[in-house]
Amino acid sequence: MDEFKASLDIIGINPFVFVPEHILNTIFQDAGRDKGPIPVKGYVNEKPYAQTLVRFKGSWRLYINMKMLPASPKRIGEVIIVSIGYNQTENILDIPADFMEALSKNSKANAIFQAQPPYLKKEIIRYISTLKTPASRTENIRRAVGFLLGKNRFIGRNPL
Repeated sequence: MDEFKASLDIIGINPFVFVPEHILNTIFQDAGRDKGPIPVKGYVNEKPYAQTLVRFKGSWRLYINMKMLPASPKRIGEVIIVSIGYNQTENILDIPADFMEALSKNSKANAIFQAQPPYLKKEIIRYISTLKTPASRTENIRRAVGFLLGKNRFIGRNPL
């Protein structure tokens, strides 16, 4: 794993750091690619994380969420210590039981969900998995099924 110091920056509402070019090259070599999202892991100020390195507007960015660094949106400009390396272990998310139940009750939505590319399924599962209250989970599962059926927006995307 490589370590570097970086100033926390923000684009929109998303805090991030730029990863130095020489470290990016090492990650690309370890991953065997330099395109698409690349899973990485490491430490932010000595706290472990697993995240995805993404290219946005021509630059590779490591987004720093609040699990990685508490109150990260309020810490813009702070210099943080980041260690980073390619994450060879695939991060498999379990489908939440209540979402699986909703899909089992709607075979059309289930078929559409199963036909989606892995990145979209993972995005939907991750979003639902992070909801804290039962009421928000129930409402967002309803919205996810509607999204799959082409009825409404969900996770910032237009209906399928």
